[in-house]
Amino acid sequence: MTERRSPTIRRRRLGAELRRRRETAGVTIESVAEELECSASKISRIETGHTSATPRDVRDMLRIYGVVGAESDELVQIAREARQKGWWHPYSTVLTGAYVGMEAAASSIRAYEQQVVPGLLQTGEYAKAMIRAARPDISADEVDQRVRVRLGRQSLLSQDDPIDLWVVLDEAVVSRPVGGDAVMRAQLARLAEAAEQPNVTLQILPFEAGGHAGMDGTFTILDFPEAGDPDVVYAENATGGLFLEKSEELQKYIFIFDHIRTAAIPPEESVALIAKLAEEPLWKWRPKVSAST
Repeated sequence: MTERRSPTIRRRRLGAELRRRRETAGVTIESVAEELECSASKISRIETGHTSATPRDVRDMLRIYGVVGAESDELVQIAREARQKGWWHPYSTVLTGAYVGMEAAASSIRAYEQQVVPGLLQTGEYAKAMIRAARPDISADEVDQRVRVRLGRQSLLSQDDPIDLWVVLDEAVVSRPVGGDAVMRAQLARLAEAAEQPNVTLQILPFEAGGHAGMDGTFTILDFPEAGDPDVVYAENATGGLFLEKSEELQKYIFIFDHIRTAAIPPEESVALIAKLAEEPLWKWRPKVSAST
């Protein structure tokens, strides 16, 4: 296990290992639940990584499967680590903790974004303006908490073992002045600066590309360093998002991302365009359109 493994990933790995050993032993979820005097849904949620298991639960489950000794001790230790709290835990009411936990453990991230700059690349002022616009129902204090978490996540790009980030931005992202002229110019400058890092690749998908493979929506592909932690796709929506883990789903999104990046402007040209837009933004010369009454 690597140092960057988060509690979320430990819980996911533990569940997969427990499921594998149960199936090898030929034991049903129902019989395990009966033996442990709990519900079958609890065992199922432990195996899918949606619920933490206590070290005692894990030891009892492994006993049923005939797993003892060092192998049992190792999985019990993973159970202890999976119950630790990530740095983001105090902010669990204002974020999708499962995503942040997976992001913290990823070795690389590939993302397509249709509307906004990804959180890992946002400035504080842009993040505040974007959250206020997208969530007019939440308090100013909650907005500030969300911004703090978003900025905290950005250390992933500059830590000793940084993640590799490859983002394709629809041209709409760099064309809409979120937060106003000054905020958006600063955000564009931040994008150009971030792209100078060797672990960050940015591309712009221009309007002139027309219809493209990513028109169904924004998504992120998270790759993990260990073979025991399968990659996952996070497809965003208005209520948070959906995790897709099946092999065929992952291959579909990898296929889509490859088509999108091929249709996008090459990285060096994209960064040059972003830097130019910071000086000569599109919204300055486009005619204003008044809302109809």
